[in-house]
Amino acid sequence: MSTLSVPAVPQEGSLSQYFTEAWKFPMLEAEEEFMLAQRWREHGDIEAAHKLVTSHLRLVCKIATGYRGYGLPLADLISEGNIGLMKAVKKFEPERGFRLSTYAMWWVRAAITEFVLRSWSMVKMGTVAAQKKLFFSLRKVKSQLKIIDNGELTPQQTEQLSDAMNVSEDDVVMMNRRLSSRDVSLNAPVSDEETMEFQDTLVAESPSPEALLADSEELGERKLLLKKALETLPERERHILTERQMIEEPQTLEELGKHYGISRERIRQLEARAMEKVKAAVMHEMAEQAA
Repeated sequence: MSTLSVPAVPQEGSLSQYFTEAWKFPMLEAEEEFMLAQRWREHGDIEAAHKLVTSHLRLVCKIATGYRGYGLPLADLISEGNIGLMKAVKKFEPERGFRLSTYAMWWVRAAITEFVLRSWSMVKMGTVAAQKKLFFSLRKVKSQLKIIDNGELTPQQTEQLSDAMNVSEDDVVMMNRRLSSRDVSLNAPVSDEETMEFQDTLVAESPSPEALLADSEELGERKLLLKKALETLPERERHILTERQMIEEPQTLEELGKHYGISRERIRQLEARAMEKVKAAVMHEMAEQAA
C-alpha cells in the first residue's frame, strides 16, 4: 500500500485546502466498491486500492476531528487515521457483506487512538484497558452531565462521574487532571482582567533547542525504562505484549491463542497481566531513581 498516492496532509498552516481535496473524491456505490475491492484482493490492482482509499479520506477527517481535544495537531491525527484507512483497505473482505466505511471506521479509530496514547507518557497515562476507556470517555460523560470545571472537580461532580462510569473517585480525579493539563485553548484569555489571549504570549512557533533536547532525553529515558520492564516478564508474556502492543500490525487474540494453544480470553488475561507488571516495574524504577 506504500505506493498509493493520496493528498499530503499539511503540517503547517490551514487544513482547508486538504479538506477541499479530500471532498473532491467521489463516494462509491456499493457495487463499484465491491468490484474495486475484488480487483485489489485478487489482482493487486493499485488503482482500485487508490480509489477505495481516496473515496474514504473524508471519513478519516470526520473521525480525526473528534479527537482534537487531546492537545495534538489535527494534521497528525488525520495522517495517523489515513494509515489506519490503508490498513483497512488492505485487509477488507467485501464478500462478508459489509461496506468498507463500516470496516474502516474501526481501523481508523484504532490508529488514532493508539497515536494519542503513544503521545502521552506511561507515567501520565495508564496502559490497561480500563484506563484507556476512562481516558477517552471522561470528556464525553462530563459533557453529557453538563459538568464544567477548571481542572479540579467538586466532590459532588466527582461522585457523579464515578457513579456514571463505574470507576473509583480517585481514578476520576487523576484522569481529569491529566486531561485538563493539556486542554487549554490558545484563544482563552490570560486572565479575567486582560483581553490578551494565550496565543499572544507565544514567542516562536517551533520548540526551543533546549525543549527539543529535553524531549529527546525524556523519550530515551522512557524507552530504556520500558526495555528494562519488559526484560522482567516471562518469555510468553513478553512475546504476547510485544505482538499485541508494540508492532505496526498487532496480532489478534485469536492468532496468539492458536500459537500457544490456549483461548482468546486467556491471551487477553496474560496481556493485561503483563501490562500491569510492566507498569509496576516502570513506577518502581522511577521511584528508585528519585530516591
